[in-house]
Amino acid sequence: MRRTVFNEDHEAFRETLRAFIEAEVVPVYDEWFAAGQAPRDFYYKLGELGVFGISVPEEFGGAGLDTHKFEAVIYEETARAGVSFGGSGVHVLLALPYIKMLATDEQKKRYLPKFATGEEMWAIAMTEPGTGSDLAGMKTTAKLSEDGTHYVLNGAKTFITGGVHADKVIVCARTAAPTAEDRRHGISLFAVDTKSEGYSVGRKLDKLGLKTSDTAELAFVDVKVPVEDLLGEENKGFYYLGHNLASERWGIAFGAYAQAKAAVRFAKQYVQERTVFGKPVAHFQNTKFELAACQAEVDAAEAVADRATEALDAGELTPAEAASAKLFCTEVAHRVIDRCLQLHGGYGYMNEYPIARLYADNRVNRIYGGTSEIMKTIIAKDMGL
Repeated sequence: MRRTVFNEDHEAFRETLRAFIEAEVVPVYDEWFAAGQAPRDFYYKLGELGVFGISVPEEFGGAGLDTHKFEAVIYEETARAGVSFGGSGVHVLLALPYIKMLATDEQKKRYLPKFATGEEMWAIAMTEPGTGSDLAGMKTTAKLSEDGTHYVLNGAKTFITGGVHADKVIVCARTAAPTAEDRRHGISLFAVDTKSEGYSVGRKLDKLGLKTSDTAELAFVDVKVPVEDLLGEENKGFYYLGHNLASERWGIAFGAYAQAKAAVRFAKQYVQERTVFGKPVAHFQNTKFELAACQAEVDAAEAVADRATEALDAGELTPAEAASAKLFCTEVAHRVIDRCLQLHGGYGYMNEYPIARLYADNRVNRIYGGTSEIMKTIIAKDMGL
């Protein structure tokens, strides 16, 4: 089946990106994996390549392209090579939509030029210890000073991807108490400078997968945040967070599909080269059947991911559709990657093989951005159940 989601510009970008990955990432990826993060200067290279500026308006140094298709190409090419771009994914997929949607013209002039070059890396801090997916239960507070010039931020966050290297973090905090009618009321968003006094990075978390993605705990002790760095209106943060969930879940869905596609590629290559009982593993009927079944699932996931991409670019991807795409693609990836690892035998359990790293990286897809159980709840509600 011929894909129609990408055009010549996307394919030209793919060629450039593939060459960049082979030259700048593959040779040093084992070092990143051992260190538990990509080096900070790598993000400058991504900035020079134009990766961060694709959707940044031209007046602020970007290409001004209002599309997620170039991000989709990045998902496919990094998965194909068995690598990642560290914790930089949140910079574009999660942080940028909030800046574009909420920042004033003055804020955009301050934020976006350095965003596009990688001079300032962004992360977003929502989750807190003990709250998990219950964002309405957050305890971090931001109280306006008596002179009205700044907010005083106190609290802690955890599981913050990109948190070690971040120069700016969008922090969700309570500026007012929840009401009896709406416990989601009172949350606001702030662009916090990580060099601020009282801001600290705690542990760099040791994760099962996504080893090159710096994920950290953050703490705020009387951090002064200028009122000029409030994003959007006070107390409307929960609404803003919900507004961007569709694009976040699309990213997880498309990334999971790309991982599944890469797993089939890795397994196919391995079974054609690996010899057992005097012949390649690929010659056994079980191998052929397993890979054929995996390919069929990947084909279906590709169709779902592509359809969601087109809907997102058209501004028509609904919360339920995003949830459905995430649920389907992540569950397919789980099954496919597991079966492809099995075809590797014992070698599939070794981290030197991309399939092992892919297996570990993939597991979180059914947890973050809303668990599979939450996705089913959203879909069921949309069905009127």
